[in-house]
Amino acid sequence: MSVIEPLAERPRAAPHALLSSDFRVAVNRLSRTLRAQKADTSVSDAMFSALARLHRDGPMTLAELSRNEGVTPPSMTKTVAALVDRGLLSKGGHGDDRRKVLIGATAAGADFVVETRRRRDDWLTPRLAALSPADRRVLADATEIMRRLAHQ
Repeated sequence: MSVIEPLAERPRAAPHALLSSDFRVAVNRLSRTLRAQKADTSVSDAMFSALARLHRDGPMTLAELSRNEGVTPPSMTKTVAALVDRGLLSKGGHGDDRRKVLIGATAAGADFVVETRRRRDDWLTPRLAALSPADRRVLADATEIMRRLAHQ
């Protein structure tokens, strides 16, 4: 049973409002399913996001990481502490300022990010392969539109 009502059975609304609702639900469901494909499901989405950013962008201070992830420093402090405890992040000195600490992914943290990305690709790739070439072209176009929406 679908949670989404067929368009013909919905009350009249602006077409973009219906698309907005359907699109939001579909993106959230797909995102939730992909996020579940992790090397360790006890690592929260926030933890993985911080770890993946450090893996991609390199070591940074807690303030930089907090700002880049859009969370408060106290929240990031807890996230970083949990990742350090798991051996996925390390803390080291900042070359320019001894008062600052740089946080970076360890080899185990980098492996975790790579494995999680591999699992997510392994889940998604066969599903994309099962689509028709026309559907894959539409999805490629939609992906570009989604990138633009995300940066507005």
